[in-house]
Amino acid sequence: MKILVVGNGGREHALAWKIGQSPSAERVFVAPGNAGTASDAENVAIPATDIPALVKFARQNQIDFTVVGPEAALAVGIVDALQSEGLKAFGPSRAASDLETSKVFCKNLLRHADVPTADYRVFRDAKAAITFLKDRDDTPVVVKADGLAAGKGVVVCDNRDQALAAVERIAVLKEFGDAGNQLVIEERLHGQEASVLALTDGHTLLTMPACQDHKRAHDGDTGPNTGGMGAYCPTPLVTDQLLQKVEEKILVPTVHQMKRSRRPFRGVLYAGLMITSQGVKVLEYNVRFGDPECQPLIMRLKGDLVELLDATADGRLDEIAPPEWDPRPAVCVVMASEGYPGKFERGQPIRGLDDAAKLPDVKVFHAGTALREGQVVTDGGRVLGVTALGTSISAAKLQAYTAVKNIRFSGAWCRKDISDKALSYK
Repeated sequence: MKILVVGNGGREHALAWKIGQSPSAERVFVAPGNAGTASDAENVAIPATDIPALVKFARQNQIDFTVVGPEAALAVGIVDALQSEGLKAFGPSRAASDLETSKVFCKNLLRHADVPTADYRVFRDAKAAITFLKDRDDTPVVVKADGLAAGKGVVVCDNRDQALAAVERIAVLKEFGDAGNQLVIEERLHGQEASVLALTDGHTLLTMPACQDHKRAHDGDTGPNTGGMGAYCPTPLVTDQLLQKVEEKILVPTVHQMKRSRRPFRGVLYAGLMITSQGVKVLEYNVRFGDPECQPLIMRLKGDLVELLDATADGRLDEIAPPEWDPRPAVCVVMASEGYPGKFERGQPIRGLDDAAKLPDVKVFHAGTALREGQVVTDGGRVLGVTALGTSISAAKLQAYTAVKNIRFSGAWCRKDISDKALSYK
């Protein structure tokens, strides 16, 4: 098969790397890709949201299967466009992608499906939201822009003043553009977060081991929210019993409700969960592999990823055996550019990648990188996802940070405590 992976981040590098190991993968292309995918596949200089150009490339190059990574491409209907040309693609339709691209749609669907989530109110203008906040008790809330905002449209607020400032940013100043045309204000949940991803073809559900992401920029979960500074898999926070409950009470009802809403879901269903004292509740849904959760998941996956994704796209998940997972945990540490998640410079030369790659059970997944005259340079806020397997979570962490120490670029930084939470759950 000729396979096209759409996207240019660490998630797409991980997918392309694993897809390339499949016996059925003849050639693997990545559009637009990065410096890492240039080594493990063939890059194509087409942006992930240029749907006409991607469809044209897939048709002209007789692509057998397209795997879509980022939410932005799904939101503009890439899967629909490919399928309308008779081309097979992995990922949900544009309508089904609203589960991630519209916080309002997601919250309303969870309510109708009787899936546990935070209490919430929807507002179409800033004035009504401000009145609501001033008339209620001064308690912690979360303010969310309705649409996609590159992971930055969710503001966790400790008090009313912070909430009013968030409404101002989202609905008045329109920091996130049209994403702020509607907003959600919901109760702030307290507990520990976990991520559970499942493949589904709309009928069968294949739940993967639970991960834990680290969204805050600095150690101890301090600093601003980011796209994710690291992740590990599996997390002892989610026991087998709890994972079964997540399937029965959250994932299955969601898939059924999507079908009832005439938006049948095929692809990756990613549940962002809060484990509270009242039980598990859904914070949000994503409709694609997480980044960086995809990296440790893919490191642990044994067997053929193409077979899994192909069966999902074809509606044949019930016909294949569940995948095997490496019993060893995996830890992914994100190396970032100075200034991230704010402003940062690009073009810093990266050294030591070959040394890191020589370490056993290590894979350096590229995220924000590019090739300039044969030199790998930084080209984003999150630059690399250094991922390692180990006999324990502590051993995997040690191996990942050993690899990190081999890599150098100006302004490089990372959290030092990725996966430490796991020790408190045992």
